[in-house]
Amino acid sequence: MKHVILGNGPAGVVAAEALRKLRPQDEITMVGDEPEPSYSRMAIPYLLVGNIDERGTYLRKSPDHFAALRISEVRARATTIDTAAKQVQLDNGQTLAYDKLLIATGSVPVRLPVPGVDLPGVNSCWTLEDARQIAGRAKPGARVLQIGAGFIGCIIMEALTRRKVKLTIVEMGDRMVPRMMTQVAGNMIRRWVEKKGVSVHTDARVESIREGADGALIARLAGGQDIPCDLIIAAAGVKPNVAFLAGSGVEIGRGVLVDERCATNVPDVYAAGDVAEAIDFSTGERLVNAIQPNAAEQGRVAATNMAGGSATSQGTLALNVLDAMGMISSSFGQWWGAEDGQSVEMVDEAAGRYLSLQFRGDVMIGATSIGLTNHVGVLRGLIQTRTHLGQWKDRLLKDPLRVMEAYLACAQDASTIPVTAG
Repeated sequence: MKHVILGNGPAGVVAAEALRKLRPQDEITMVGDEPEPSYSRMAIPYLLVGNIDERGTYLRKSPDHFAALRISEVRARATTIDTAAKQVQLDNGQTLAYDKLLIATGSVPVRLPVPGVDLPGVNSCWTLEDARQIAGRAKPGARVLQIGAGFIGCIIMEALTRRKVKLTIVEMGDRMVPRMMTQVAGNMIRRWVEKKGVSVHTDARVESIREGADGALIARLAGGQDIPCDLIIAAAGVKPNVAFLAGSGVEIGRGVLVDERCATNVPDVYAAGDVAEAIDFSTGERLVNAIQPNAAEQGRVAATNMAGGSATSQGTLALNVLDAMGMISSSFGQWWGAEDGQSVEMVDEAAGRYLSLQFRGDVMIGATSIGLTNHVGVLRGLIQTRTHLGQWKDRLLKDPLRVMEAYLACAQDASTIPVTAG
């Protein structure tokens, strides 16, 4: 049997290795469209800081790792898929036949509709080649403008500030990390990084980019303000890499639609990772959950089913943990709450602490925290296990910091845990 895996990121690598264990004699081909070995994009900020070299980003350190597993690697990009003929056409002219196909092509950066975005010195921060270009310009004292203060943007921000650049951030939303943090939490992060020397513009957008007389770049904001800079980084988000699937018959929403088996609507075609749009654990609605643990789990589930086994996912759980220049924040599940739910918010900005809990009935469905790292595992556990909190829900509405007590009381026989009146 022939298995073709499009994509050699975390989802593709985990799937290829799982397939080899399950199907020792099958033919496995993994296609990647960059010249480097399989690597983790999430390691790029550590590369920019200088904590690791390029080899430190590689997902597997041995250069013959895949060859030893008899997994063929092809450096090319898929251009079309003929699902009737079960063939993949690559941009190098090669055609790959398959019995089972996994789409694990990840995401691509959102292209900003801004005049001048193609000028030299305007970069995404998504590939190792992008990192090389950024490292060449982001010298100490360089003026850097970053467009976007989402999750990826804040990770890049951390790396840039450690390179001692003069950093300005422009974010269209009304706060930093608007798709991960509540308004209170996002603005706490903003004030924190501003104290660290980062200039932040929210409710703002770059209208155009042009070259200045001295060779610098000039970004004009809506409203007329000009910001001169030596480097511009476009970090306005990513989207699933699905353009090549046009005409394939594979159903696409924002990403490739998959069921709990990571199967698409087309027989023998699966999808995993950042390209897949799966059922959200918290809401029951579809979600593209572009985080590495989710990619690895979906790769494993898809591989098991491609090999003829039976594996299902309980659903993708929105989960983000962010270190913004020393301020640790996290969000889980339906962190924004539900119309028919209840919530509680605790704010202690002087101590750098924040906690928001969201409930539906007596079940915690989402949470946001800052500066409470010892609560992270508990919050995730309560949400992912859909624990019925009973009387502890009301206690948490009065004092959300008692979440550890609630977890222990609900995880064990409540009669053995002394509980004070709440």
